[in-house]
Amino acid sequence: MGDFTVPRPRWRDRPLEAVLFDLDGTLLDTAADISAALNRTLAEYGWAPAAESDVRRMIGRGSPMLMRRAAAAQGRELDEHAQHAMVERFFHHYGSLQESGEFDAQPYPGAEEALRMLHGAGLRTAVVTNKQQRFASALLERLNLIGWVDLVVGGDSCERRKPDPQPLLHACEFLQVPASRALMVGDSINDVQAARGAGMSIVCVPYGYNEGQDPRALPCDAFIETLSELPRVLLSGGGQPAGAG
Repeated sequence: MGDFTVPRPRWRDRPLEAVLFDLDGTLLDTAADISAALNRTLAEYGWAPAAESDVRRMIGRGSPMLMRRAAAAQGRELDEHAQHAMVERFFHHYGSLQESGEFDAQPYPGAEEALRMLHGAGLRTAVVTNKQQRFASALLERLNLIGWVDLVVGGDSCERRKPDPQPLLHACEFLQVPASRALMVGDSINDVQAARGAGMSIVCVPYGYNEGQDPRALPCDAFIETLSELPRVLLSGGGQPAGAG
């Protein structure tokens, strides 16, 4: 009987050691919870509620940006003090949703399978998000995904957040993996810019929160329709989605 060799993880004919995932809009659909927490915050200030469809276009670059975009949508301006106060109330309401079990966040199709298979194949896995680390970790734990994630880097884990490359480089340093042997998986221009700055390739999903922009216009290396495609691409020895440029 001949030897059977399992192909080592590769991306475009290069050895791969780690995969970094964005959270909101990539692994998890969290828009309903973000919308609920935001609207509870707006109600405390006597502002009109925001439709979830509008909130989906506001998500990206962290909670301070979410507050600025919510204010701009209502023709309001926020000074630094008011913004900080509203962000803290947003954190309070978002945390309450998680603690009470009212949260609606769910993994996108294929997310659990991808994490399990890639981690099981020996790849290091990390979540790199602009969401606060405590909220990201709690969600992954409550949705039974944390066991396949080696590291969670939140928007408060580093001095700078995405689209700066610092969080991605921090993850690589912690995982002891060169950035050139890591792959980013995201859904927005923030993820693309962070990956480019870190010197790593990026694959995008077309269903996430890209700040109201056409996700198919993202200048990433390739698209996958669902995360269930990712293990096949990385573990088959080919390392490239069908139709990738």
